[in-house]
Amino acid sequence: MIAALVPAAPLAAGDSPIAVAQSVATAAYIVAALLFILALAGLSKQETARRGVVYGIAGMAIALTATLVLVVAGGSLVPDDTTAYLGLALLVAAVVVGGAIGLWRARVVEMTGMPELIALLHSFVGLAAVLVGWNGALYDTGLEGTLAGIHHAEVFIGVFIGAVTFTGSIVAFLKLSGRMSSRPLMLPGKNVLNVGALVLFAALTVWYVITPELWLLIVVTLLALALGWHLVASIGGGDMPVVVSMLNSYSGWAAAAAGFLLNNDLLIVTGALVGSSGAYLSYIMCKAMNRSFLSVIAGGFGIEAPRSDDEEQGEHHEIDAASVAELLGGASSVIITPGYGMAVAQAQYPVADLTARLRERGVEVRFGIHPVAGRLPGHMNVLLAEAKVPYDIVLELDEINDDFAGTDVVLVIGANDTVNPAAAEDPGSPIAGMPVLHVWNARNVIVFKRSMASGYAGVQNPLFFRDNTQMLFGDAKDRVEDILRAL
Repeated sequence: MIAALVPAAPLAAGDSPIAVAQSVATAAYIVAALLFILALAGLSKQETARRGVVYGIAGMAIALTATLVLVVAGGSLVPDDTTAYLGLALLVAAVVVGGAIGLWRARVVEMTGMPELIALLHSFVGLAAVLVGWNGALYDTGLEGTLAGIHHAEVFIGVFIGAVTFTGSIVAFLKLSGRMSSRPLMLPGKNVLNVGALVLFAALTVWYVITPELWLLIVVTLLALALGWHLVASIGGGDMPVVVSMLNSYSGWAAAAAGFLLNNDLLIVTGALVGSSGAYLSYIMCKAMNRSFLSVIAGGFGIEAPRSDDEEQGEHHEIDAASVAELLGGASSVIITPGYGMAVAQAQYPVADLTARLRERGVEVRFGIHPVAGRLPGHMNVLLAEAKVPYDIVLELDEINDDFAGTDVVLVIGANDTVNPAAAEDPGSPIAGMPVLHVWNARNVIVFKRSMASGYAGVQNPLFFRDNTQMLFGDAKDRVEDILRAL
């Protein structure tokens, strides 16, 4: 967003410093946009993810440098005007303060806190779009006729998208961090409220384009803030990975809207990239969960429906670490299905050691990753890569689901909703139809859990009471280390 503080205006006549600076900045913005595209391409695969991050850092560094050059060149035209120097000082201060905060958070945040951190970062983009929109409304552009109407529409739409993103991301942060209940808010006629807010926004947009009164902008800002809060508050915990992806898309479109207001091509391109990639990721995740995007927005998991009893559905069987080690020692094939509990316990490192130990003994070990395992897309993949688990044994749901029937032992480490057989067998379950890992087809299933509590979606798991399932209670990291010692 900082790269958009100076609009990319048309070239001035002659060889003035601002004309040269604008030419250089335009070329730099094109290079930065290409690097951002390469960054997205690199992040699509584990093997090239590090390279993609480097491309993204380089692109942002170029964009920031070009913006600083524009500010300095603009100040050179009016050397006696302290306003230009004040703008440069504010820009440098913003970069330094923002960079320091970013470095600090990157160093202290744990992988378990990454989902809520990303949601919080989305809120900053939304707030920036709101501020840019208000600035565009208060600043006299001198436009008339059709161009003025287009500008007013850009302002109104940009403020609306930014405000929805801001409060929606704040609620997502509160839910993911446990500061707010993950259960959905069930206001009477909530869908009518959402649709009514959108209809009112459309009507207010037309009104503002015709008569750009300031009170209309205040009304739409308050309306969008309330809508963003209600949209995400109405979504249950089971759909939060989709919500994070959806808010990522919203933040991209908010940035693109700000780019139109600032006449900044780089921000428009970058916002469109983020918005479209976030929307496509949301579509992929909804497909993986056998859900429509609209059904998630309408409330998602947790909505009252005909369902089976959430109370315990039988007697569970416990096992100790030594017995698990004995099972693994006699197995020829093992599949590990991790979930958010593995992230909380920081168990990925002993899990990687266990994998290496078993493979040394000739045991075939693979990982089954559900598309929404954890609370962020790719959460488990990053954790396993961090622990140096080989990429080629980390498989997606579609690649491994048919292999459970021929597997000796499955270790379910901190997963719950993604291995729930009710999704496939109970039409009355709130998660009915959601594709899950068919771990119950294996000969032996070992579930690592702290207790018999239901998962983040609040749905009981009948897997825990099956004859071939045994529960290993306690901290996942401690229990895996106990198994390693027993081996």
